[in-house]
Amino acid sequence: MSVAEPRRIVLFRHAKADWPQVSDHERPLAERGRRDAPVAGRKLADSGIAFDLALCSTATRTRETWKLAVQELPQRPKTVYEDRVYEASPGELIAVLNETPDDVQNLVLIGHNPGIQGLTDVLAGSTEGDARERLNRRGFPTAAFAVLTYSGSWKALEPGVATLVDYWAPSE
Repeated sequence: MSVAEPRRIVLFRHAKADWPQVSDHERPLAERGRRDAPVAGRKLADSGIAFDLALCSTATRTRETWKLAVQELPQRPKTVYEDRVYEASPGELIAVLNETPDDVQNLVLIGHNPGIQGLTDVLAGSTEGDARERLNRRGFPTAAFAVLTYSGSWKALEPGVATLVDYWAPSE
């Protein structure tokens, strides 16, 4: 694989979480989240992206979201549960992505807001079609995802170098 081939980065916010009397890290999905996560997984499958790697926050709601969404994909990527994704800023998420091996072509990052939306905004130096307009109108609700393309080494990923090519939210 050449680093000149565009990579695809999907930034996926966890599905709707419940608010039981547990720590934030341990919050499970709400009923709506358990319905929306597989729908998001089917939309990811429809995108035709074959993921090489999934980086998932260790929080209960992100792990549950990914477990339900990945069942809808034609092929399961290697999944790494990464503590640093929980409560991470866009800069911290870029640092995690910079560690990705260059043989990974397509990656999905399952995380939290405001980090996921912030990372989308920071990475996307340009936009195709109406993806930015839809994202700005809808915000980044639970179970939403953004698709970005990027050409270059993961180590060189930095603000403004990617193109926002698609955006989807459950109410789209």
